[in-house]
Amino acid sequence: RGLEGRMARAEPPAAIFERRVLRSAAEHHYLRVRLELPDGGARPSVAQFKQLVVSALRELHGEVGAALPVDVLTYEEKTLSAILRVISSGLVKLWSALTLLGFYQNRRCAFRVLQTSPFLLALSGNSRELVLD
Repeated sequence: RGLEGRMARAEPPAAIFERRVLRSAAEHHYLRVRLELPDGGARPSVAQFKQLVVSALRELHGEVGAALPVDVLTYEEKTLSAILRVISSGLVKLWSALTLLGFYQNRRCAFRVLQTSPFLLALSGNSRELVLD
């Protein structure tokens, strides 16, 4: 009986697993983009660049798309590069609108999405552009 008493301990309860799937918890997403104008010509100012982004959204997604809050955080007129901030739920709408835009002032153009991240700091450096001495 002494041996039975030691072996008859209560079994621990079976582990209960709960599956949790988290979509991006970040409020915003950031995109590093570049506008390509193959024929050169006048380069858009920051205001014209922002208007181009809004018109791309309007063209693909209508007035609802144009109302999507998008901020131009940085813009380099020399390279036509920018960092855009959009609410995470609007990332796909913005990306698709930029990708499908084909003209700026009746000239061919193309947006290239170079990087995207829910963290602004992740866009501060790009290992593909790293120059080693």
